[in-house]
Amino acid sequence: MHMRVLGIDCGGEYTGYGVVEMHESGRLCCLTCGAIKLSPREALPRRLSRIFTQLGEIITQHQPDEVAIEDVFYALNVKSALKLGQVRGVAMLAAAAAGLEVAEYSPLTIKSSVVGYGRAEKQQVQHMVTRLLELSVPPEPMDASDALAIAICHLHTAGTLSRQRAAAR
Repeated sequence: MHMRVLGIDCGGEYTGYGVVEMHESGRLCCLTCGAIKLSPREALPRRLSRIFTQLGEIITQHQPDEVAIEDVFYALNVKSALKLGQVRGVAMLAAAAAGLEVAEYSPLTIKSSVVGYGRAEKQQVQHMVTRLLELSVPPEPMDASDALAIAICHLHTAGTLSRQRAAAR
């Protein structure tokens, strides 16, 4: 199975992204990662437009097969939850506009898939992402490593489902 996935870590201040490719051998390769920095001084519609445009550019440049994002689990307050929901909606729209399927994973599932422990700290996730992708330096900012973890989680899940379907035949 060869697959390329764009992982997106939605956030109000930074939206992390990472494109990971899995080769037939099972080897993982990071093609790009980073974060879209949003200014709180900018009007919300302008910030959402920038996320949509930049994710669209990443999709055009790297041609992922699928997109994976983190599922909303909780927010400290209602206003934060609404803003996060809007960012997630724009990320899903960018994927759908490019004709891509979107998979959603809980933070527990992502951490379990990458670290082996669902309550892992962000630094543990970053460390494992660095090792799994054989990177010389840890991805920065942390939102970028979270996005790579989301992509890796989807690749592991898709690989398992593919093997199960093959075994069922």
